Amino acid sequence: MPASTMPEMRVRQFVLTLTSERPAALFQFYRDILGLEEEPVMGNALRAGGAILCFDRHGVVRGGAREPERHLINLVVDDISAEQARIEAHGVSFLRRKGRDASGAIVSTLLDPDGNRVQLFQPAHEGMA
Repeated sequence: MPASTMPEMRVRQFVLTLTSERPAALFQFYRDILGLEEEPVMGNALRAGGAILCFDRHGVVRGGAREPERHLINLVVDDISAEQARIEAHGVSFLRRKGRDASGAIVSTLLDPDGNRVQLFQPAHEGMA
């Protein structure tokens, strides 16, 4: 069946779960350092835009991210300069500081406690803050 005639999936909520040996440490980092709002109904979960980010254990997960580039957690922000300064005040170092991607967006990249890449992303049309 051609894609144009396929029925669309009706997704009610997007939930991403990061698994770790240390889910509590990840939860605290994303809540306390990055400043994401708690989602009290789901336990160890935070809201990021319209999505929910959960933190849990998994029986086969050991150590930090082996391929941190495999997935990127992009947090679209209004003022990348202010957000980056706030996060750096907590002692977090950035791998990339307000670089431009191919679309002209401004991107800063940091690592969470498990070595997952997290990017602050300010769309190109919003300019350099």
